[in-house]
Amino acid sequence: MQVIDPSTGAPGPDHPPLGPEQIEARLARAARAFEAGRERPFEDRAALLERVATELHARREPLARRMADEMGKPIAQGRAEVEKCAWVCRHYAEHGAAYLAPEAIPTDARRSYVAYRPLGALLAIMPWNFPLWQAFRQAAPALMAGNTVLLKHAENVPGCAQDIEAVFAAAGAPDGVYQNLPILVADVDAVIADRRIAAVTLTGSTRAGRAVAASAGRALKRTVLELGGSDPYLVLEDADLERAAEACVASRLINSGQSCIAAKRFIVVEAVRERFTELVVERTRAAALGDPREESSEVGPQAREDLRAALSAQVEASVARGARVAHGCRVPDRPGWWYPPSVLTDVAPSMPAFDEELFGPVAAIVRAAGEEEAIALANRTSYGLGAAVFTADLERGRRIAETRLRAGSCFVNAYVKSDPRLPFGGIGCSGYGRELGRHGILELTNAKTVYVAESAGS
Repeated sequence: MQVIDPSTGAPGPDHPPLGPEQIEARLARAARAFEAGRERPFEDRAALLERVATELHARREPLARRMADEMGKPIAQGRAEVEKCAWVCRHYAEHGAAYLAPEAIPTDARRSYVAYRPLGALLAIMPWNFPLWQAFRQAAPALMAGNTVLLKHAENVPGCAQDIEAVFAAAGAPDGVYQNLPILVADVDAVIADRRIAAVTLTGSTRAGRAVAASAGRALKRTVLELGGSDPYLVLEDADLERAAEACVASRLINSGQSCIAAKRFIVVEAVRERFTELVVERTRAAALGDPREESSEVGPQAREDLRAALSAQVEASVARGARVAHGCRVPDRPGWWYPPSVLTDVAPSMPAFDEELFGPVAAIVRAAGEEEAIALANRTSYGLGAAVFTADLERGRRIAETRLRAGSCFVNAYVKSDPRLPFGGIGCSGYGRELGRHGILELTNAKTVYVAESAGS
C-alpha cells in the first residue's frame, strides 16, 4: 500500500497491510465492542458523534492536506469535505434516536411494534475519491444505531484511513468501536465470510459491487452498495442557460471529475444546444487546473496513472466514433497524472462517453430534438444514481424528475449532491440500498417485530 503523489508521480510512504493474526485481533475486538455497547443509551452514542465532529473541525487543515497528498483533492474542496463529515456526525447525533424510535402497529395483540436493533460488526469498503466523506457517511449512522465498524479503505489512501481511526480514538470511542482494517483485496472475501461480520457496505465501482455482492451472498450477509453512475442532466428549451451551464460544469468538475454523482451526460434540446455548449466551454476553459495544495486550484490531477489512462482511452474511442473535441482532451506533458477540464460534443449512444462512466473532468454534450427524446436518452443507461433537469417550469421539472427519470436522486434546477437529511443511493448498475437520512440508518438495523399478547390470566 504505497502512496504516490498524483501531482508529481513521486512515491511516498509505504504502508504494510495487516497479516492474519492482526486481522483476527481486530475482528475479535469489534465483536467484543459490539456486545459491550449494544445497549449503550442513545445519549452516549450521540455524545460520541458530537465529540467526533469537534475533532474533525480541529483537524480540518491536516486532513485536507492529507487528501491533497494522497489522491490530489484541491485543498479548498478537502476542507469542505471535512466540514461535511462533521455535519453528518452532528445530524445523526441530533436525529438518530428519533429515526430509530419503535413504530407501533395496531394488531390483535395487547401491544405490537417494530424495534430497530443493531446488527453487529459492519465491514465498510470505501473508495479513494472522497476518502473521508464516504467513510463518515457510513460510520455516523452505523455507530448511532449501535453497530461497530471496520474500515477497509482504498489502498492508495492509507494515511486517510489512519487519520479517521485517530479521530475516533481522540474523541474517546470505546476500544473496538471503530477500527481501520488495512487489508489487501485478496483478504476481503475471508473477512466478509467471518461469522463476526454482520453486514457489508461498499461504495465503489460496479465491478467491485458485483464482486462484494457475490461474496456477501454466499455468506448470506446484508449489503448496501453505492456504485458508479452516468448521470444525465437534461437542459430543456426554457431553461435558464447561464444557471444550467454553471451547475453542470460545477458538478462535472467537482473533485477533478472523480465523483459517482458528477454530471456525466449533458442532454440538451436542439433549440438551445449551441448557446449552452458555448457557455459550458467558456466555464470549462476558465477552471483553474493546478497543484491541489494551492488555494487557487479548482481541478487537481487524477488520482492514479491507470485511471487517467482509462479516461484518455475512453475519450479517444469516442472521438474515433464521431464525437468532437470542443475543448481540452489532451494529456499534458508534465509529471503527475494530469488531465485537463474538457468538453466533447456530438456524443451519442455506442460511444464510451455515452455508454460508460467517464471518471474524470470530461463533459459529454448530447443533442436531443425535444423533451421526449431527451428523457429517452437519459434513461438509455444501465446506471441509475442521479439525474437532473433544468427548466423554467417547476411543475414540468418536478413531474419529469419524479415520474420519468430512472435514478435514485433526481434534482430540478440544481446539481445532484448528497445530504445527511435525505436518502442517497441508486438503482440498476448503480447499486441498491440507501445511505443517509432515516432510510440510511434503518438499512443498518434489524427491523424486529415485537408482539405482546394478553397474559394467560387476563
